[in-house]
Amino acid sequence: MDSTVWDDRYSTKDYIWNAGPNSFVAEHLKDLPPGSVIDLAAGEGRNAVWLAERGWDATAVDFSPVGIEKAERLAADRGVSMTFVVGDALTWEPAERVDLVVIAYLQLPEPQQVAVLERTATWVKPGGTLFVVAHDRANVASGYGGPPNEEVCYDLDRTVTALDGFDIQFAEVVERQVDNDDGHHVALDTVVIACASRVDP
Repeated sequence: MDSTVWDDRYSTKDYIWNAGPNSFVAEHLKDLPPGSVIDLAAGEGRNAVWLAERGWDATAVDFSPVGIEKAERLAADRGVSMTFVVGDALTWEPAERVDLVVIAYLQLPEPQQVAVLERTATWVKPGGTLFVVAHDRANVASGYGGPPNEEVCYDLDRTVTALDGFDIQFAEVVERQVDNDDGHHVALDTVVIACASRVDP
């Protein structure tokens, strides 16, 4: 997808979702000791800024300059210092490994999904964590919101397989509660938490 599509989406004054973290990011990462983190495809920065508030040395990466500008504004409003990078999730590489990589709702076709997961696995320090949350393919028929195309949604088994060699600490299709003007809904998300070996192979 062209970054200008997301530039247009992020061009609103308000945040598209909200300024708080994704519920699963908050639930599963709140007790993780802070270190260095990359939030890949960070969008408007809500997860990266929340982590920075909790003491993480955070880097937000997104291919939309408009999204990164809003992330910078959110960080300034929250009084946190962090790093912002305009970079494509398919090609960008960090200078060094980190303690945590967050991939939240990076919806790509299957070959690109697997390639990104395999690449980002190499970014994690020994003992570090890779956290993935995305619209599950079952959401298209049985959930709410998200892409209408299964091809860009995630499959739990495929996601786990792409992280071969990691200790899978959590891997489930989970229900996400969505309340908006037209009522209460349930979305279905893939959530995977994987820990790298404490010793380099």
